[in-house]
Amino acid sequence: MGLAVWALIAYIGVIVIWSVLVKRGIGEAMVVGFLVVCAFGGADVLRLMAVGLEAAFTQEIVFAALAFTFIGFLLASTGVIDKQVDILNSMLGRLRGGAGYVATVGSALFGSVAHSGSANAATMGSVAIPWMKRSNWPAHVSATVIAGNAGNGTVIPPSASFFILIGTATVAPYVTIDKLLLAMFAAAGWCVLWRLIVIFIFVRRHKIDRVAAADILPFGRSFRQGWTSLLVFLGIVIPVAVTLGPTGDALVAALGEDTMDAVSVIVWIPVLLMIFAVILGWKGLPRGGRAWYDFIAKTAPRYRDIGATLVFAFAGGAVLTELGLADQLSSVLNGLNASPVIMSIIVAVMVVLVAGPLSSTATIATIGGIGFSVLMVSGVDPILAACVVLVAASTEGASPPGASAIYIATGIAQVNPVKTFVPLIVWYVLPILAIAALIGPGWLPVSF
Repeated sequence: MGLAVWALIAYIGVIVIWSVLVKRGIGEAMVVGFLVVCAFGGADVLRLMAVGLEAAFTQEIVFAALAFTFIGFLLASTGVIDKQVDILNSMLGRLRGGAGYVATVGSALFGSVAHSGSANAATMGSVAIPWMKRSNWPAHVSATVIAGNAGNGTVIPPSASFFILIGTATVAPYVTIDKLLLAMFAAAGWCVLWRLIVIFIFVRRHKIDRVAAADILPFGRSFRQGWTSLLVFLGIVIPVAVTLGPTGDALVAALGEDTMDAVSVIVWIPVLLMIFAVILGWKGLPRGGRAWYDFIAKTAPRYRDIGATLVFAFAGGAVLTELGLADQLSSVLNGLNASPVIMSIIVAVMVVLVAGPLSSTATIATIGGIGFSVLMVSGVDPILAACVVLVAASTEGASPPGASAIYIATGIAQVNPVKTFVPLIVWYVLPILAIAALIGPGWLPVSF
């Protein structure tokens, strides 16, 4: 194995030790991991640090991910998400275990606009876990569901991980945004379908009954009170419609390719989501300078972790690339001469193992391009290869022991996190890994 492969092993090892054993924040662990990787350059260490940081601070996705973090907090704090949950409750609450179905579908809706696993767990957990416990869901099972659903934020496009992967130098020449969007919506559909099947199984296994009628609003009433909350999804629909598909082609013909190239989906999706979130949640926003200060200050811990994680994940990934990781790791894996089926399993397992201690964005920034290249060399279609990597990375919220979503969900449910580890692996990590592996050879169809 080459120097860069050993650097990757050390990088992952240091992050795991620093975040899990030393019990420091993941942001701090990413900084330490970055410094360790740079140290592998020997006398070239300062140049590698400069290369890594320059790559990190010129990424549009850093802005997008930070914006998504605030958007998720804004939607939850102003009650917009509560209104969407009320509508879902009216539709699904009368089913046995209805709170679990609502938590799963609500997680998918929230994940489509706020692509953070920890934010997904915190937002849906604070709403759904008390409700699930009231309807006789065991506390550790409700926490398992919330943590297991946290990956919806990664797998449903257009997530931060989606943009990171498609912007990677090894991926960009082979994959277009419009085709990958369609394929990832289909892949996400398989993942959400499985999560709903898990709820069905849990309901029967734990003999969970329907939600009390007093907790369910009539659909007409909940829709009248909350239909405007659904307008937030226009923040995704408008930029996608403007830049992709027939509408995008028509605008390119009318305005010119150079003009349309200046419209960045990565920038405009979070910008429009922010605008809609502010408009829809206006009544719930603070009034006065001090109230705004307190409101914004509550998001500081989220920025501390996700900001450092994103910046130093990109920086670490750039340094690993500079050290020649792509070629070295590709030669190691390609030396196996595995079929597309076997290589899809190997890459999916590799991504899942890395996604355990890292966030999905850090995972994709670190090894997403490498996994993609290896799959392509083995004969996997480029679009399917990208889907395999993204689906496998979406296990980050459910992978014990390092996933922050687990501790958020169990903290809300007031249960020992260890009680969720085995159920999460059995019901969420391994099945999602299987979905990723089946997509690679085309055995699980996705349209593109």
